[in-house]
This record gives sequence, C-alpha cells and structure tokens, in this order.
Amino acid sequence: MSPVRMYTTQVCPYCLRAKALLKQRGVGTIEEVRVDLDPAQRDAMIALTGRRTVPQIFIGETHVGGCDDLIALDQRGGLAPLLAG
Repeated sequence: MSPVRMYTTQVCPYCLRAKALLKQRGVGTIEEVRVDLDPAQRDAMIALTGRRTVPQIFIGETHVGGCDDLIALDQRGGLAPLLAG
C-alpha cells in the first residue's frame, strides 16, 4: 500500500472526515504533519501544494488535494488503485 501523508490541524473537521474515509479504504497508518504546531510545516505545505487550507493529502508522491478532492477521487474509482500503488 502506498504511504499516506496528510497536512492537518487538530480541530479540522475536514481532516477528520478524510482520515475516516482513508481508514474505511484500508489505510492503517497516516503520517500526519500538524501545521498548527509547526508554522514552518505550513510554509512547506504551501510551497508543495500552492494551497493554504488543510487537509492536504499525499498518497505516495501524488498530491490528491483536500478532503473534497479525496472524496471525488474515491467516487470516480481512482482512490483504490492509487492506494494500491
């Protein structure tokens, strides 16, 4: 399974929703990067993605986007193959 990295904050409902969907799809481990605890990580996230909002989700080296992007990818049938690597 491809590794999953997610830029998050503690109180983000979209982060919780994205994590729940990933767990439903069999993801056991999500590397969380808490941008609320480390402002340098937020700067790194913005540099990588061009986006300021969380979550920002990476599966392997692929930037999926935010929660809505993840849900849309799943509905199109693209999430399972990406997770499978």
